[in-house]
Amino acid sequence: MTTGQPAILAEGLVKRFGDITALGGVSFEVPVGKVLGLLGPNGAGKTTAVRILTTLLRPDAGSAHVLGVDVTVDPHTVRGSIGLAGQYAAVDENLTASENLKMVGRLTHMPATDIGPRGRELLQQFALGDAADRVVRTFSGGMRRRLDLAASLMHRPPVLLLDEPTTGLDPQGRSELWDVIEDLTAEGVTVLLTTQYLEEADQLADYIVVVDHGLVIAEGTVSALKAQLGATVIEVALRSVDEATVAATKLESVGPVAIDGKVVHVTLLDGDGGAAMLETVRALDGAQLQPATLVLREPTLDDVFLELTGHVAEQAVENGTDVPVPGGRRRRRRRS
Repeated sequence: MTTGQPAILAEGLVKRFGDITALGGVSFEVPVGKVLGLLGPNGAGKTTAVRILTTLLRPDAGSAHVLGVDVTVDPHTVRGSIGLAGQYAAVDENLTASENLKMVGRLTHMPATDIGPRGRELLQQFALGDAADRVVRTFSGGMRRRLDLAASLMHRPPVLLLDEPTTGLDPQGRSELWDVIEDLTAEGVTVLLTTQYLEEADQLADYIVVVDHGLVIAEGTVSALKAQLGATVIEVALRSVDEATVAATKLESVGPVAIDGKVVHVTLLDGDGGAAMLETVRALDGAQLQPATLVLREPTLDDVFLELTGHVAEQAVENGTDVPVPGGRRRRRRRS
């Protein structure tokens, strides 16, 4: 790899499945030793991008390079330089933790003398040393995730691709896995992390790219995206769509407004949540509207999608491959 070249480079990736365009020209790069968070709902194209980068799919157009190597020209070399942990732990439940790592070591053609010591090292690193000889089917979800990540690192890959690694984990398991990922990046491993959680990207990523319906809709740091939305969001749930439409009109004086069914989202531009809540209550009362709920909260990934596209993050999974689902845009209002 040439000095200064990104560890991962995707340029204009296009992938179609029949009439569905999973990727419509996606580009991004990950500098060496950094973490890129690829955000989006199920169906956005994240997993398709990962499968191209890991040589499991060929793009219909565009190119992808890992450590300077084209994934379609020399897939064998690419596979030797990456580790992959997918959405579901790819470990054998009928083997012990040690046996799983030994199997991965053989599959990745590690020298026989290195497999045992490397496996023991990883089990200690991932807090699984005491469970080394336990059958994996007795493991908790968090333990399986850690073992899966350990397996992806057996051959010491300089590039790690994590496809929604915390899916299905409880808060404690998610936090534990975050700690592990942070330790890896501190050691200089380059990471591409796909996730649906803005909080997760905020915790781990140096830079993020947001995709929706196979297209990049935003990129930057999490703080930069939040800055587009204001410090806080007021979420007003009404009793009908008609009431939400009326409320949206009345709340335009508070901040930019977006409607999602019966719920009105108001972005606060000045960050004064208390004053904005008071103004919201007065506006609703003046229109004789009584909200079902009224919440002041920090922006979420859904707010990013509402702000950028006018619709919430929609979900779809088809044949194990994320594909975009066409969806109408919801009514959207902004202050002039």
